[in-house]
Amino acid sequence: MSRLEGRRAVITGAASGIGEQTARLFVAEGATVILADVDDERGKAIAVELGDQARYVHVDVAEEGAIEHAIDEALSAFGGLDCVFNNAGNPGSLGRVEEIDMALFDKTVGIHLRGVFLGIRAAARVMRPQGRGSIINTASVAGLQANYGGHDYSACKAAIAHLTRTTANELGEDGVRVNAICPGGIATSIFGRGAGLDGQAAQKTIAVMEVVLADVAPMKRSGQPIDIAECALWLASDSSSFVNGQAIAVDGGLTTGPTYRNSRSRTESMVGMLADIGNAEE
Repeated sequence: MSRLEGRRAVITGAASGIGEQTARLFVAEGATVILADVDDERGKAIAVELGDQARYVHVDVAEEGAIEHAIDEALSAFGGLDCVFNNAGNPGSLGRVEEIDMALFDKTVGIHLRGVFLGIRAAARVMRPQGRGSIINTASVAGLQANYGGHDYSACKAAIAHLTRTTANELGEDGVRVNAICPGGIATSIFGRGAGLDGQAAQKTIAVMEVVLADVAPMKRSGQPIDIAECALWLASDSSSFVNGQAIAVDGGLTTGPTYRNSRSRTESMVGMLADIGNAEE
């Protein structure tokens, strides 16, 4: 039997990257899925490709009431709601703190923190009365440690991790689980979008990011959207039925610290330099 047979899910940010891969995996595992995004062209095309088990709904997660529209579609089209994956995001600001544009700051907070809050609230209104459900939020390693993202993005991701805990504490009493996934270096189009690219142009940067990210973590490869999708699948399934309020890093060991291979190389270089200095003084 498929791991999500008969489950009904709403996934935001489902037109690309982690959201797209999760939608594909959920459908393959028996779920019906509402794909929610602002990229109508890609979202509609993916929904058509996935067939009767999927629907696309235009959703700007920062707008109050928008996620309710997607949940209403799940209820009417598929007869219920078992999982909401609050995954939509933007790259945020990349500059120094004094250079950050407040319009972009507000947009980042709106999409990430406000969007996740609205998603949790909307899901709770359906899941609490039925006494079950899984809410999954995309946080980030940038919310766990410094220098993995810009200031606004990182702060929002840290807030999402804690919002996950506070809502898990409350909703857990009604049988609703809330957990977060903290991706590490995952090769998606978000990096291209951070460079100012859109649509297909941003998609073309994924192959480059696979190479760039292959040496940042102990595991010698970049993360892939499927790595996060598999974690989301587990959190949506009964296999994680006693998991609640967790922020799970899926990062190839990135948050364990500098890679041993690179640290050792730097240490050996430093020792050699010091030895040369000492020998020269003799």
